[in-house]
Amino acid sequence: MLLTLVIVYLLVTIAIGLMAAKRVQNSADFAIAGRHLPLAMIVTTTFATWFGSETVLGIPAKFVNGGLHGVVEDPFGAGFCLILVGLFFAGKLYRMTLLTISDYYRERYGRTVEVVCSLIIMVSYLGWVSAQVTALGLVFNVLSNDVISIPVGMVIGVVSILAYTLFGGMWSVAITDFIQMIILVVGLSILAVFAADQAGGADKVVALAISQDMFKFWPEPHFKDLVFFLAAAITIMFGSIPQQDVFQRVMSANSVKAATHGPVIGGICYILFAFVPMFLVVSAMIIMPEKATALMAEDPQKVLPTLVMEHMPFVMQVLFFGALLSAIKSCASATLLAPSVTFTENIWRQFHPHQSDQQELRAMRVTVLVFSGLVLCYAIAMQGTSIYEMVSGAYQVPLVGAFVPLVFGLYWPRASTQGAVFAIVLGLLTWGLFMFTPAGEEFPAQLAGLMASLVGMLGGSLGPQAIRNTHASHHKIATV
Repeated sequence: MLLTLVIVYLLVTIAIGLMAAKRVQNSADFAIAGRHLPLAMIVTTTFATWFGSETVLGIPAKFVNGGLHGVVEDPFGAGFCLILVGLFFAGKLYRMTLLTISDYYRERYGRTVEVVCSLIIMVSYLGWVSAQVTALGLVFNVLSNDVISIPVGMVIGVVSILAYTLFGGMWSVAITDFIQMIILVVGLSILAVFAADQAGGADKVVALAISQDMFKFWPEPHFKDLVFFLAAAITIMFGSIPQQDVFQRVMSANSVKAATHGPVIGGICYILFAFVPMFLVVSAMIIMPEKATALMAEDPQKVLPTLVMEHMPFVMQVLFFGALLSAIKSCASATLLAPSVTFTENIWRQFHPHQSDQQELRAMRVTVLVFSGLVLCYAIAMQGTSIYEMVSGAYQVPLVGAFVPLVFGLYWPRASTQGAVFAIVLGLLTWGLFMFTPAGEEFPAQLAGLMASLVGMLGGSLGPQAIRNTHASHHKIATV
């Protein structure tokens, strides 16, 4: 019965997405909803982009093992990313009326930087979307009592998302996000109230978290602990700023106010509401102590689904899986669309400069289909990897490769194409050196890569000017 209701829910969201697809007349409608979304929808769609499987399953698993200290990357880093986008980036980028974030790199630095940054952005989505696909497989596996295997569940999930994303693009994503976020917030809130009652009161849940030191946030005052904590904090906070999914939401707004205020409100809501799944998992430690302990040793991501399936009435099960699917589908649809639009606009178009808008729209849809297939294969191959780790690892590449050129391009007039190239190359090389050698165990690879990228931007932009000034000075002396 529960599986049947979930399938009905999937069919309803597909129908809503297909209805929204009627609004798509051109590539701008498909990519950025024709810049028609009001503030309320920008808030829900930015919130939805972040509130995925890692928030419901991954963050609580990390929280019970490492406390708030263990989740600095997400939700704190992820939430502050949206806040920073709204405060410092949305207004400037919105006024440029671009289709993708990579268009900015072309306008500021030229074709080479555009293509390289597009590839960086696209690769980074593999881990993120795969995490959502993995979670979909897990949901269908749990709901069917292992009758549906996780890989088959992944296929069903991807097909259900493709059914409307392929046709409706950003319009379908935004409208389904709006509905799914209402279901998510209402469902998890009711579940939290019910779980608190079963645990003997919210005060007992909070007391248990305090007694196990789960509210500890800051690291030990040692250099190594501090730098790894800082690196974790900035991975999504900075690494997701130069990402197409965030940019799409900014550019889809119907005004500068919606573009700037929406991400800030969405980010604050995300940080606050991410505490609800954490609260639920701590409740599970009181409601089913032995089972929760065993699952934390085996797979902490299963604690919450097991609590709901074994200790909650049927109505609560429907609410939970409706909320979970809402979170996963809204996040996955956004992250399937973003790299596909980037590829079509910034790489495919290089080889087909004279294609019509309808041909470009068709290319975007084909790319969504192909990328979905790649993600599905990658997710099946990566089975066993933690959802949280898959998501956090996805942001390191844009952090070290694309973040510095974006920030300096917007806020430093002397930033040059050579500086951007140096920043990308040095950032990626240094990150790779630390990532794949023992050096990464002593100093975080993403922080080393970010520092190298910063040096590359400054050196590449200021170096040639310093050389020219030196030559001019020598020439003047020789003339005298």
